Amino acid sequence: MNKELEHSFVKQLEENQNIVHKICRLYTNDQDSHNDLFQEVTIQLWRAFPKFRGDSKFSTWMYRVALNTAITLYRKSKRQINTQDFESISFKIKSEEYDDTIEQQLKLMYGAVKKLNDIDKALVFLYLEDKSYREISETLGITEVNARVKMNRAKEKLRKILNP
Repeated sequence: MNKELEHSFVKQLEENQNIVHKICRLYTNDQDSHNDLFQEVTIQLWRAFPKFRGDSKFSTWMYRVALNTAITLYRKSKRQINTQDFESISFKIKSEEYDDTIEQQLKLMYGAVKKLNDIDKALVFLYLEDKSYREISETLGITEVNARVKMNRAKEKLRKILNP
């Protein structure tokens, strides 16, 4: 691979690496697994980069490769995908911005999302990242109509989990 292509890849990866970290958090339970998945996603992105034609945004393509890598890797290795425990997420919430009600609702929502299958989990993740149905469909390799239908079904599953 030539230096220009390598430089372009590194620059785009650095600018968009939070996408990979978010997906790693979604599909792993601990820092070692997170690091392993991040490395595997980076390798897959590097291998696929020469074939990236720019038909979609780099970030959309990156979501697709990262989600496919995470789903494939964890289907092969575990048969059940372990996800991050809500309590171990390392972000700081300022108490004046959130009251206990919101924290409890977030905890319930994370718990409900963790119960979804891996495709629904990816769909909800992209939806919560404010991706359009067009971007979701491109990322997951499904039609826009199918993305909407699957999202409605995922919302219904979440409703049933949260309000049995």
